[in-house]
Amino acid sequence: MKLIIFGVLIAMVFTMPKNSMFQSHIHTINNMKTTWEAGENFGPHITSDYIRNLCGALKTPLSKKLPIKDLSKEVHDLPIEFDARKEWGSICPSLLEVRDQGECGSCWAFGAAEAMTDRICIATKGKNQVRISTEDLLTCCDSCGFGCNGGYPQSAWEFFKTKGIVTGGPYNSHKGCQPYAIPACDHHVPHSKNPCNGSLPTPKCEKVCEKGYNITYKNDKHYGVTSYSINNDQNEIMREIMTNGPVEAAFTVFADFPNYKSGVYQHVSGEELGGHAIKILGWGVENNTPYWLVANSWNPSWGDNGFFKILRGSDECGIEDEVVAGLPKV
Repeated sequence: MKLIIFGVLIAMVFTMPKNSMFQSHIHTINNMKTTWEAGENFGPHITSDYIRNLCGALKTPLSKKLPIKDLSKEVHDLPIEFDARKEWGSICPSLLEVRDQGECGSCWAFGAAEAMTDRICIATKGKNQVRISTEDLLTCCDSCGFGCNGGYPQSAWEFFKTKGIVTGGPYNSHKGCQPYAIPACDHHVPHSKNPCNGSLPTPKCEKVCEKGYNITYKNDKHYGVTSYSINNDQNEIMREIMTNGPVEAAFTVFADFPNYKSGVYQHVSGEELGGHAIKILGWGVENNTPYWLVANSWNPSWGDNGFFKILRGSDECGIEDEVVAGLPKV
């Protein structure tokens, strides 16, 4: 039965206009009665090439691999469910936020900056509420890759440790030293922002704070004391999140994923579009299906208010292959 449905889907994809490719998946996915529901997230003008541009997590070369943290001897009674928003959200509101990478393949920098922000707050028990600047990381980390054309999540954490990153909030927020310079846009069905149309160039690295900020660029730097990767083992990843806060991970995006609305995502149809970096902040079980709880960076209008769940424990789309993190200097 699945082979028949898949054959019908392939026929639909190749006979429909390119700009309706994603919409063609919705009914097919929902009719398959899988573990998740699909819905309209992207307008008819959005193409697969646009999604490819958002997927900026590049496969890390061996020369840039971080050391693996040994978590095998750490003992925790791992609960069935854990949500960092419930654990620390009352003192660290950054855990409740969903950022917007705009028309730029900067997911690798967003997943890192978000997790770094959370970890600083958690480590200081809510006393330090800074937002680590995606802008500074995106534009000034030469070793991280190619800016809006993709980067290496592992290198972002090494940059945090060796060079430090200043503070900065969302676009036009005037919060921190360097707010994000690329405007938010409606990747999806129209809401309150301008529509997204393509991919923007990487902004220039500016080693100064925006006008009116009363701390110098050099003095605003925040640093990590360690940077590391975590074994492809769900229990070790869970121990790390429960102990130190959210982690950054990367996974392969297929053409069905952009239509995610609810449930536990697992790939059922569509071509590979690219690697995407995100922030994992918890886990649980829904309808007997284990999942990771994940924050995306496509603004809160996408998916489940900007968040999604993905199958846990079987390396779905490579989600457990390249998990990275580090401890902040506090």
